[in-house]
Amino acid sequence: MAHKILLVEDDSSFGSVLKSYLELSDYEVVHCTNGFEGFNEFKSQKFDICLLDVMMPEMDGFTLAEKIRAKDSKIPLIFITAKSMKEDVLHGFEIGADDYITKPFDSEVLFYKIKALLSRVNEKADEICIDKFLKFGNVVYDTELRMLKIGEKEHKLTPKEAALLVLLYQHREHLLPREKALESIWGNTDYFTARSMDVYITKLRKYFKEDSGVTIENIHGSGFRLVID
Repeated sequence: MAHKILLVEDDSSFGSVLKSYLELSDYEVVHCTNGFEGFNEFKSQKFDICLLDVMMPEMDGFTLAEKIRAKDSKIPLIFITAKSMKEDVLHGFEIGADDYITKPFDSEVLFYKIKALLSRVNEKADEICIDKFLKFGNVVYDTELRMLKIGEKEHKLTPKEAALLVLLYQHREHLLPREKALESIWGNTDYFTARSMDVYITKLRKYFKEDSGVTIENIHGSGFRLVID
């Protein structure tokens, strides 16, 4: 069965060309020209991956991505953008994007990005399920709801925060190499994704300040270590 792609691109000519290319590559593609239409299609159909233009009138790609993430925390998202500003790229990753591609781009590059993301999704589906609750120190983490409880305080984690926390927990008291975290969660180790991961590490550290017995150590030049007293 062909993978189904939601393509939200307000440039109808470019979107039609990209849709045709992806269909020639054996994907099923639903093309929408604005964020509202795209979100309605997302709610009514089952998709395997979303390609979202960032600069759209009425509802931009970032807003659409947040709405999609609220409905499905795991579906792969790729931003298509005419902007390559570092702040925009990092903002996309903070929302939960898996990758981005800057216009103009080679369609073959996008094809391989899609192929790699779908391959990782399939691999994760075959992995052994982790426990519903992770407990350490005064921390209880619900892996299904992505709810982190520390004492009486609760924090709903983003998909990337959740994935990083689980990796840290799986490597607790041992080194989690930066490259392994980047490849496992983001799929590459470039500058932007490395900076994005640092943002998530900072957020997790902020949560753990509420429990003095849990810290995330930075192992200079190597990675991170979750330390539990």
